[in-house]
Amino acid sequence: MRSSFAHGLVIGKFYPPHSGHHFLIRSAVDACVRVTVVVMAAGHESIPLAERVAWIREHWAGEPHVAVVGIVDDLPVDYGSETAWGGHVALMREAVAAAPPAPGVDAVFSSEPYGTELARRFDAAPVLLDLGRTTFAISGTQVRADPVGHWEEIEPPVRAWLARRVVVLGAESTGTTTLSRDLATALRARGGPHALTRWVPEYGRELTVAKIASARAVARPAEPLPAMSDLEWHDTDFELVAHRQNQSEQHAARVGGPVLVCDTDALATTVWQERYRGRATDPVLKAAAAMPPRALYLLTSDEGVPFDDDGLRDGEHLRPWMTGRFRDVLTASGATWLELRGDRPTRLTAALDAVDRLLLDGWDLADPLG
Repeated sequence: MRSSFAHGLVIGKFYPPHSGHHFLIRSAVDACVRVTVVVMAAGHESIPLAERVAWIREHWAGEPHVAVVGIVDDLPVDYGSETAWGGHVALMREAVAAAPPAPGVDAVFSSEPYGTELARRFDAAPVLLDLGRTTFAISGTQVRADPVGHWEEIEPPVRAWLARRVVVLGAESTGTTTLSRDLATALRARGGPHALTRWVPEYGRELTVAKIASARAVARPAEPLPAMSDLEWHDTDFELVAHRQNQSEQHAARVGGPVLVCDTDALATTVWQERYRGRATDPVLKAAAAMPPRALYLLTSDEGVPFDDDGLRDGEHLRPWMTGRFRDVLTASGATWLELRGDRPTRLTAALDAVDRLLLDGWDLADPLG
């Protein structure tokens, strides 16, 4: 397509970005030599400005003639006020100037009725697309109100930010892996966006297998093969576990559904480090445990659960202590958590009920100004 304009401008809150926004930007990209996308966010809004800018930049990273900039706009919205218009347009011009080279704008792309007036104030052509939302029947208001119902309209990084992360944790041989797998399977069976539900395995177990294999590879022929109790654990091991766990979690959240099920996380790793090293590394591991936020923790109780030694466990006698420690850490963290007891079906039913309550509560995203 031959470029119709030298410099196109797209303005929006992108709260959050969705397919309709990208249709608007794509229309500008295909019609202009250069495009500036200005993200304007009020300070009280729930999704940070920097996140929105990063998400749009990621989507359009392959188009070098697209510049994405952000600016905070806490001014009141009043389309009948010359003062309000002047203040908002001044912020827009400031943002455009921050994305050099910044030639004069000759086209403003918008899917809102105010696009004509906005273009006039930039002395540019008004390119109005899909005012009736017939091409992309979606809005930021709809996504905020019901992310699950509009999951297919949002990009991977937005999904990762919105995904409700549910972490199953507990002492050795208390059914954490079984419950987390069962929960993910049950959610997938619901279909729709939940069919995308991902399960994040425990990296610590993977590392344990590798450490045992390495120890046995260098063992002397006349000596017994090293067992779990012979392994040496270092602070760097637990820092690696937390890093890998977060890495896997973030990847899964980008490609998964509205709920992400995790078999342990970095916060749980701090308890395992206490168990093997006597304390958690501060601040490295604790910083890893703080982000990203988890919506719900499910603690598997050790009560009434027989210990199964699969060759990678050595702490049967410590299970009550670890369960208690998990209770203390979860309570101190301020996280939402629930301790699960009973047999396998009972625990799964309780877990699903807790997830349903979580989804029913929604995302509680602040309304934009105006």
